[in-house]
Amino acid sequence: MTTLDVARTELALLVLYLNKAEARDKICRAIQYGSKYLSNGEPGTAQNVDKSTSLARKVFRLFKFVNDLHGLISPTSPGTPLPLVLLGKSKNALLSTFLFLDQFVWLSRTGIYKNKEHAELIGRISLYCWMGSSICTTLVEVGELGGLSASMKKLEKDLKKSDKYNNEEYRSKLKKGNERSLALIKAGMDIVVAIGLLQLAPKKVTPRVTGAFGFVTSLISCYQLLPSPPKAKTP
Repeated sequence: MTTLDVARTELALLVLYLNKAEARDKICRAIQYGSKYLSNGEPGTAQNVDKSTSLARKVFRLFKFVNDLHGLISPTSPGTPLPLVLLGKSKNALLSTFLFLDQFVWLSRTGIYKNKEHAELIGRISLYCWMGSSICTTLVEVGELGGLSASMKKLEKDLKKSDKYNNEEYRSKLKKGNERSLALIKAGMDIVVAIGLLQLAPKKVTPRVTGAFGFVTSLISCYQLLPSPPKAKTP
């Protein structure tokens, strides 16, 4: 491939990436929490960017609760242990509730919904739902990683006399394990972000800590949404 062909391919992947509403939302999230880190809760330009970006992101999430509602009523993969099924459905229910209630927070901030006290209460309830969904996600990922680790050890025993890294099934499981490990780190850090937003531990989880953790999880989300590069054609 020529340099121009490579540039065209990379630009095409970038366009594909930026066309995703979820990707734009996560980029805005990185800006939001990066600004929160810089402001440390103090008035100024950084705090204004934090607040305005937070409001803009809520537009991206309008009616997004339908996605997790669909996940809640969808059948699970055969053979999934019951505890993981329940945790997964709980995560869907909590995240869907968070996204639904967050719409009322947006209505309040735009001035459409006038009851400020009710809006603040709804906002806190929604954040508790998000924290609950992050806890459920963490537990699901721990359970899935445990099962994946056990199956990989069993496969290693079967491949004693051969190089396990040449085995397609082993490489697939290893890739899934890395993806789930990253998702586990992200979910665990999001719990800290929720604690910071709810001010449950204001002395330890300051706005700067919340911003730092939120910025890192935003970058992880941006990475997880990257499109797969096209496979090279064999001659």
